[in-house]
Amino acid sequence: VQLQASGGGLVQAGDSLRLSCTTSRRTGSNNGMGWFRQAVGKEREFVAGIGWRGANTLYADSVKGRFAISRDNAGSTVHLQMNSLQPEDTAVYYCAVALSAVASMDGRNYRYWGQGTQVTVSS
Repeated sequence: VQLQASGGGLVQAGDSLRLSCTTSRRTGSNNGMGWFRQAVGKEREFVAGIGWRGANTLYADSVKGRFAISRDNAGSTVHLQMNSLQPEDTAVYYCAVALSAVASMDGRNYRYWGQGTQVTVSS
C-alpha cells in the first residue's frame, strides 16, 4: 500500500496551499482518510479527516474555518485546501488511511501512512 502526498512548499503568511494524497488503486477508497502534521520538536497532531464518500468531516480547532478536506469520487485521492496559512502551520503533513469507513482524530485509528510533505509558512 502506498500513499503519495504532494503540494507542500514554502509560502508567506496569509497564502494558500492545496495538499493532495493519492492511494494505491482500491486502497483507501472505502475507508476514512486523514491529514496529520508534525512540527519540529512537537508531537504529531490531527489536522482533518474525512469519511467514506465524504460522509463525515473532522477538523482540529486550530484549522477550522481555514482548512477544508475533500476527496474525489473514486475515493482514492484526498485533498487538503489550506487557506490563511500562518507560521504555526509549519510542519510536515502526513496523509493516512483509516481502519474503518469513518474519520477519526486519533492516529491509532489509521492503518497506512504516507511519507509526508513539508509545509513552511514564513511570517
